[in-house]
Amino acid sequence: MNRRKARIISAMLGLIIAATMLFVFTDEEPSRQYYLNQGRVFGTYYTIRYEAETDLEDSIQTAFRAFDNSLSMFNPHSTLSAINDNRDTVTDRYFETMWTEAKRVYELSDGAFDITVAPLVNYWGFGRKGKPKHDPSTGGKEIDSLMQFVGFDKVELSNHHVIKSDPRIQLDGGAVAKGQACDMISTLLAENGCNNYLVEIGGEIVCRGVNSKGEKWHIGITKPTEEQPVSPSAKGRESSSLQEIITVHNLCMATSGNYRNFYYEGKQKRSHTIDPRTGRPVQHSLLSATVVSSSCMRADALATACMVQGSETAMQMIERAGDAACYFIIAENDSTKVITSPNWDKMLQK
Repeated sequence: MNRRKARIISAMLGLIIAATMLFVFTDEEPSRQYYLNQGRVFGTYYTIRYEAETDLEDSIQTAFRAFDNSLSMFNPHSTLSAINDNRDTVTDRYFETMWTEAKRVYELSDGAFDITVAPLVNYWGFGRKGKPKHDPSTGGKEIDSLMQFVGFDKVELSNHHVIKSDPRIQLDGGAVAKGQACDMISTLLAENGCNNYLVEIGGEIVCRGVNSKGEKWHIGITKPTEEQPVSPSAKGRESSSLQEIITVHNLCMATSGNYRNFYYEGKQKRSHTIDPRTGRPVQHSLLSATVVSSSCMRADALATACMVQGSETAMQMIERAGDAACYFIIAENDSTKVITSPNWDKMLQK
């Protein structure tokens, strides 16, 4: 009887030990590592580094496709294309988020940022067709005609539908798309438990936490140097040299620059930055505007508005914004100079 009891007690102890070991093993925190996803999206390149329990590339690609189906001007089935083609369509959350921010910056910039600029972008050769559609001999009459269809005050969003005052009005979300996509992927990573990551799409950036070395993220601001393109379709691109490197834990940053995208018409340089208030490419000494703000989409829109306005007016706008700071590179004689908003360093410490 004692032997039987001993065997029973021994068996029970074995079960208890096994259950305890199972609890220990299942309660262990899964291993985490840094992943790198890279590729092309929205006509540009992206790099995403993040610390996670598993590779999230499939989820990232799914998010990219959803975003493209909403805001791409090059996807004929997107919500934006349907609106531009005057097809009845219900707006989605990506479009409505873009619209809300675009309207805020339109008002803040006194119309310097305007998503109804699409007809002018196409006219000057920076739209989907790629080649200029204008005739210099007309003396600006074509621009005057197009300006009838430009102005955020000529469209409204009501009950998930865009209402135009004229069917020829076209929308272009390109000046906020990369920044908004960065915000979207940042949200996706955070929802999957990522605290340390960097998202970069076409130069726009969102980062949080630390890199794989446990250090702050190192972010470069590009020096504005240009390579003369050989044709209107071969746009200028920035060189790989950097003006400055900043180190940050948390950042939403976007850069806009006239050195990035241009062509020559004879001896006249045509910048891709079009002033929606005049209908013409801007001509001033501001070479690039880097903006940090509360979201990358907002930074993207503000950076574009800065390039339209020029440094003095843009600096005033950034100060009015309250949640933004800027870093301007300005042409001065045969050199360049840098000016920043008073809160630039403070914003980098957030």
